Amino acid sequence: MSSTERARQTDPTAQLAAHATPLRVLAVDDEEPALEELLYLLGEDPRVGDVLPALDATEALRLLGRAVETGPGGTGAIDVVFLDIHMPGLSGLELARLLGGFAAPPLIVFVTAHEDFALRAFDLKAVDYLLKPLRAERFAEAVRRVAELTRAGQGPRPAVPAARPGSGGTDQVPVELGGVTRFVPVSDIVHAEAQGDYARLHTPYGSHLVRIPLSTLEEQWRPHGFVRIHRSHLVALARIEELRLEGGNLTVRVGDRVLAVSRRNARELRDLLARRATRAADRPR
Repeated sequence: MSSTERARQTDPTAQLAAHATPLRVLAVDDEEPALEELLYLLGEDPRVGDVLPALDATEALRLLGRAVETGPGGTGAIDVVFLDIHMPGLSGLELARLLGGFAAPPLIVFVTAHEDFALRAFDLKAVDYLLKPLRAERFAEAVRRVAELTRAGQGPRPAVPAARPGSGGTDQVPVELGGVTRFVPVSDIVHAEAQGDYARLHTPYGSHLVRIPLSTLEEQWRPHGFVRIHRSHLVALARIEELRLEGGNLTVRVGDRVLAVSRRNARELRDLLARRATRAADRPR
């Protein structure tokens, strides 16, 4: 038996943790040494289970979207985000504000070298505000608070079924350009195009590349009226101006683009367009 295992057998915190569901944690810091220290402290706490690391807000959002898909009813959701404040692009405060719009938002613990943002952090309902350099005792206290809130049902578990970013409270997408983060309304997006693990969002006034797989956007944006028409294309149903069948090939026109519809997705698209046309015909004139 290792010394760590012996310690956990005699440690009341470890014994309590053995009977509780381990916390699922996302750790976000743009400085690798700081992120490594955070991961080490989380790994030493018996109340912590899975830990996902992210070096920026964009990666954090991608991981959050993927995590909720790992189990039915949102059981894969992240319980808490340990979050740095000063990061390039989207800051920790901006990310926390965005997460607060989720249907089942994770708890937030800020980890920063700056004291000046504490009031703003707690305005965002942060569970705790840790100052760097981190002290093990103080860090353990923050984890204890998170564990207690989670057991009391004040975190994302139990979550609403399949709660995902973009499906319940937020209708904007953070995009980065030249170190500046802009929030693009989902309603402005005409279609999204897969580019590996990235997606290019097309709007009437330009396009933006985000590090989010198209499959994740498909799940997040379904309530906003988006439909998958091809493995490479996700389209806003309301933006489809024309449906055309030529030589057995189905295409749609959105703006100045003509996009192919795969046979796999053609039936669902036709059904959705037919329902939309029926609803429009039934409206009082």
